[in-house]
Amino acid sequence: GNMVVNIGGGTTEVAVIALGGIVVHNTLRVAGNKIDEALASYIRKKYSLVVGDQMAEEIKIKIGSALSLEKEMKIEIKGRDIAGGLPRTVEISSTQATEAIKPVLSAIILAIKKVFEDTPPELAADIIDKGIMMTGGTSLLRNFDQLLTQALGVPCYVADNPIECVVQGTGIAIENLEDYKRNVTQR
Repeated sequence: GNMVVNIGGGTTEVAVIALGGIVVHNTLRVAGNKIDEALASYIRKKYSLVVGDQMAEEIKIKIGSALSLEKEMKIEIKGRDIAGGLPRTVEISSTQATEAIKPVLSAIILAIKKVFEDTPPELAADIIDKGIMMTGGTSLLRNFDQLLTQALGVPCYVADNPIECVVQGTGIAIENLEDYKRNVTQR
């Protein structure tokens, strides 16, 4: 058996796959967009500054990290002051970004743990040996694989080309639909 965690923009899907089918799965409406929202909310509370979705995503990409970085990074962000309504600039650090997104990452970890709890023991043993494959754009968040490895006690690694590999796999499945039909129609 294998476990795949697909962390996209809007959802996180966790699945245990064995013998060509899905054995256990869980979908969570928490992913990259909730990380962006958590960053924007943190900045609003701490600095009384409203930032747009693009700025929040830029923070995530440029300095976001699932774990504290040895060499702290900083970014200058622009937003609108809540009190005066005028534009204002503040600097935030990667440590602050990590703190801001912790609850979102914890929710994803809980979803993975839930799937593990529902996984048959022989498949769980397989997953412990093989590790957990991470896909989706949000899997590229700095040190996310390391955080999951620490939290779950199972090696986690990001797939090659994590943004497109799910679509590529779906394409392969469609090309070989006859081989997969049995599993698709049984769901």
